[in-house]
Amino acid sequence: MVPGQARDDVTGKVPSQLRKGVLEYCVLALLRDGPRYGVEILEELAAVSVMTTSQGTIYPLLSRLRREELVDTSLRESPSGPPRRYYTLTATGRAALEEFTRSWPLFRDGVDHFLGAAPGGGGTARDGHRTDHRTDQGDPA
Repeated sequence: MVPGQARDDVTGKVPSQLRKGVLEYCVLALLRDGPRYGVEILEELAAVSVMTTSQGTIYPLLSRLRREELVDTSLRESPSGPPRRYYTLTATGRAALEEFTRSWPLFRDGVDHFLGAAPGGGGTARDGHRTDHRTDQGDPA
């Protein structure tokens, strides 16, 4: 894999587990700027391949977020079909998103450290070899 380029392969156990861990916060982030309905949330998530999920996952998640008072709901008329249920971020949901937003960079950097891709370029793998092979910073490879 080319450094800095994500692969399109998002199937398998690891991507699934990672998605489960962050999906609710991605949903809360989508609601930060205003109400959205379920299919709209699904479409926004699908725009980033690693976050693609199904109705069978998103609607139970939205129900749980509602029970936990992280989101509120309201019904609105639809231009086509039955009324749509819109989800809105609550103050509690906004606080949870802010906590995640503060925690995520530290968590990500911690994982990157163990993977040998610490921010700032380079690191040392367990075998003692440098893990940064970039030559764009004046360092010979």
